[in-house]
Amino acid sequence: MSGKIKSAYRTSISFYDEVLCGRTWRSKCYLSIFWGGINDIDIAERLLQKIPKNFNGKLLDVPVGTGIFTADTYAHLKDATITGIDYSSEMLEKCENLMSSRGVSIELLQGDVGALPFADEDFDILLSMNGFHVFPDKQKAYDECHRVLKQGGLFLGCFFIRNELKISDCLVKNVLTKKGWFTPPFESKETLQNRLKKRYDLLWFRVDGAIASFLCRKK
Repeated sequence: MSGKIKSAYRTSISFYDEVLCGRTWRSKCYLSIFWGGINDIDIAERLLQKIPKNFNGKLLDVPVGTGIFTADTYAHLKDATITGIDYSSEMLEKCENLMSSRGVSIELLQGDVGALPFADEDFDILLSMNGFHVFPDKQKAYDECHRVLKQGGLFLGCFFIRNELKISDCLVKNVLTKKGWFTPPFESKETLQNRLKKRYDLLWFRVDGAIASFLCRKK
């Protein structure tokens, strides 16, 4: 499964940012038809606004992806220590180039969210955008994110959830999962809220189309 995911993202690297950001008429049509017209840029901006502007602690971004949504935010976090981890070396290469062009100081590592190379309670904030619908072993991913986050630390993220838009569910089942871009099982709004509430204080939760965004604090 991990090999399939790595291969899928290697082949999609050339158009990954274009699709998510709706840069062409084709990608805009794709987002409109299959995702209810959601704007990933707006979702990312709302989520990233939850990070304190004067944050000076340690932040982990997993998966960091290409950095297309986070580079501008990170450029303003001059006093923060930021680490990004991703399974795809191609994603990391694009991210390194983008972060460097924006003057962002960030440590980038290739690795698996199911076995994070960090000590317990090492980070003040953990950000995960568009990751959990891809991770093959979701329980390990949740466990590792919880493990490396300090008590009282913030966990924020966004990803696909099922049962919100039938057209999105159909696309994920018949295309994106088969291609290796998404990996079941998938959360619903209810299962995600219940899961988060077991380990965190849920501070903010929102659904746009078939994408859930959340902010919570580790108990």
